[in-house]
Amino acid sequence: MRILGIDPGYAIVGFGVLDYDKVKFTPVEYGAIFTEAHTDFNGRLKNIFTDMQYIIERYKPDCMAVEKLYFTTNQKTAIDVAQARGVINLAAALADVPVFEYTPLQVKQSVVGYGKAEKKQVMDMVKRILKLAEVPKPDDTADAIAIAICHGHCSGGSEMRKKYDI
Repeated sequence: MRILGIDPGYAIVGFGVLDYDKVKFTPVEYGAIFTEAHTDFNGRLKNIFTDMQYIIERYKPDCMAVEKLYFTTNQKTAIDVAQARGVINLAAALADVPVFEYTPLQVKQSVVGYGKAEKKQVMDMVKRILKLAEVPKPDDTADAIAIAICHGHCSGGSEMRKKYDI
């Protein structure tokens, strides 16, 4: 199963593409979509959308895992991130890629084994699980990979079974 993990944002969108065979994760590609602060907000959304379409077309994921939005303080930021998340989900929907959502607690529990783990612990486990020399940068990229790992652990390979009639 090929999983596209996404850490949504409007300045930086982290992504990680992993192959998962129910035993191990293999990194295919990871990185981030950056939008310039001086760019009109709708222009930023357009850039995110077109870059997501490119990533989906190039790596052909079986599914996409996205972090659920969780904001307690800044409503303006929450609305802007929600809009970015909307264009990300639209790119997946147009490509018929199913989208799955996970809370930060679910991601931490799945990757570290403790739902209240520190960010540093999650980053370290991403590095260990994928056998990488260092933690992927920026942090949004490592977060996206953690979300993809969470989906692999939580899905039990159900997308693979559906796709290949197993």
